[in-house]
Amino acid sequence: MSNAKSQLLTLLARKSFRLGEFTLASGGTSDYYVDCRSTTLDAAGARLTGQAFLDEIRSRGWNPQAIGGLTMGADPIVVAVSVLSGGDVANNSSGIHGFLVRKAEKQHGTGQRIEGFREAGARVVIVDDVCTTGGSTIQAIQTARDFGFEVVGVMCLVEREEAKGRANVEAAAAPAPFVSLFTANDVRAEHVAL
Repeated sequence: MSNAKSQLLTLLARKSFRLGEFTLASGGTSDYYVDCRSTTLDAAGARLTGQAFLDEIRSRGWNPQAIGGLTMGADPIVVAVSVLSGGDVANNSSGIHGFLVRKAEKQHGTGQRIEGFREAGARVVIVDDVCTTGGSTIQAIQTARDFGFEVVGVMCLVEREEAKGRANVEAAAAPAPFVSLFTANDVRAEHVAL
């Protein structure tokens, strides 16, 4: 495990993992909750999140032009990766751009559902913070494809390994692979070890 990924796991366990009784966005209940935004919006956590995602994207050779996902879980991940990807106007290097997928079309202005990078045919990676059923991730995949993006990979920060989330995302993402940086069990084990 890379140094950034290892440090990110520790930070997730410390800042984002909670035991108790929780109702999930999927409607289910759980004895734990992983609030990834406590980590991805932390100053050090944002840098580590961006680096861990960027390292994984590069190791897989996906070479995306942009990264994006459904607002709001994906937002800090998208910004962190874009900032760390090394865009440099002086050297004509664009890095990895970011885009955000609205939950519904905007009812004013241009009425667009995708904000930020918008180039049909571009290679993109879809990201999310937590995957339980995969609903948010699937919505982002479908919206990106409807726009005309080529989805080359799908990633989440923490996979809960329940509610058939992986199977749902893999079916929607195919032929693009689905990768999780951590499972909830990884974060729980690190939390217990702290």
